[in-house]
Amino acid sequence: MAQIFKAKKKPLKQQTLTLNITAMDHQGRGVAKHNNKVCFVSGALMNEKVTATLIEDKAKYSSAKLVKVINPSDARTQPFCQHYNHCGGCQLQHLEINQQVAEKQNAVTQLFQKFAKLSDLNWQAPLLSKPTHYRRSARIAVMYDKAAKKMRVGYRAPSSKNVISIEQCDVLSKAFTNVFSIFETLINQYKALHSISHLQLCQNEAGNFIVIRHTKAIPDEAKSYIQEAANAQQWLITWQDNSDVIEQAHLPTPYYFLEKFNLKFEFGLGNFIQVNDEVNQAMLAQSVNWLNLQGNEQVLDLFCGIGNFSLVLAQHAKSVIGVEGVASAVAMATQNAQTNSITNAHFHCFDLTQKIETAQWFNKALDVLVLDPSRTGAMAVLEQLPLKQFKTILYVSCDPVTLARDSAIISQAGFEVTKIGLMNMFPHTGHIETMALFQRR
Repeated sequence: MAQIFKAKKKPLKQQTLTLNITAMDHQGRGVAKHNNKVCFVSGALMNEKVTATLIEDKAKYSSAKLVKVINPSDARTQPFCQHYNHCGGCQLQHLEINQQVAEKQNAVTQLFQKFAKLSDLNWQAPLLSKPTHYRRSARIAVMYDKAAKKMRVGYRAPSSKNVISIEQCDVLSKAFTNVFSIFETLINQYKALHSISHLQLCQNEAGNFIVIRHTKAIPDEAKSYIQEAANAQQWLITWQDNSDVIEQAHLPTPYYFLEKFNLKFEFGLGNFIQVNDEVNQAMLAQSVNWLNLQGNEQVLDLFCGIGNFSLVLAQHAKSVIGVEGVASAVAMATQNAQTNSITNAHFHCFDLTQKIETAQWFNKALDVLVLDPSRTGAMAVLEQLPLKQFKTILYVSCDPVTLARDSAIISQAGFEVTKIGLMNMFPHTGHIETMALFQRR
């Protein structure tokens, strides 16, 4: 059998660099130049002079770890979390919150220029969030630490599978303040609980829910210890094994309510909902304002989930067709339409990465396109849709790179960006949520 020779990678020579940070990228990293290449420095801010250790040296870019800030930015601030720099959840607590928004906007502007060749964007006022306790849902990791010989409950370390024990998370809802300490104590106390792999938290109007996922059967006695602690905290508990089924028949149905639109949205604990309720409500209000529907439009809402946008827009349009690839979300969207007595919104389950020409929902007599895709973006469906049929396209993005890439497709189809705005859904993190409105030229 022939053997293919693979050259061993040379170990990276440890170098301490002195760098001038000239910008920040869309992940919140400082950007400098080293050896005529871009060098990314996590933790460094624009206009700072820093020392950093080289940790990656590729052909077109390098990465470095911050060692010391020589000349700090005026926007640098003291992180409020004791776990900052150890936990991988937040990346920007060292940057003043209003400047976080400004840097994210600058990063999106640069990406639009790079991918879509679009500049002079008509930026609107950003949608802001309260700085702490904004997360109504989160996924908590549980893992055995061989070195410490204990189970840890918390978040993963930056760029690592290792779990950091968390005492308190100030971006998480106050309803779950004690969740880390209580679960870490109980799981380490009872070996039968060591098969717990993670916790899914969800605060909503029906209560504070925790889905406990585990890899092996757990005896009822061990479960009772968790249930007793949960009762004291007013947490609603359910257990999930290796299957995708979350048993919640014994629990009240989770839901959230949109006061401005008088809409109730029920959902399953496995369904996606927006993490930040405050920004979600503002985002939906902005979508209605920007689209300015007159009541005679036919709307196509792709990646519609449980109907978050669909049912709001159905109150202002002639009809809405919602399309989503997750069957359970489509079932909830249909149920939510019935719950809210909305008869002009209809939902279809369809994988939007597949060919759409024979899809039941495909209709060339539509006026408005709404897109709210995952981080992979909407390229697969945008390249198939006859975009010129639409007068308006509203794109809600959770990844600025795929937004900029997809905006090039929309622009080439004869549309221009008339409005764009940031939504600070995740303060103190590198995540960037953006809304863009396209009008046919």
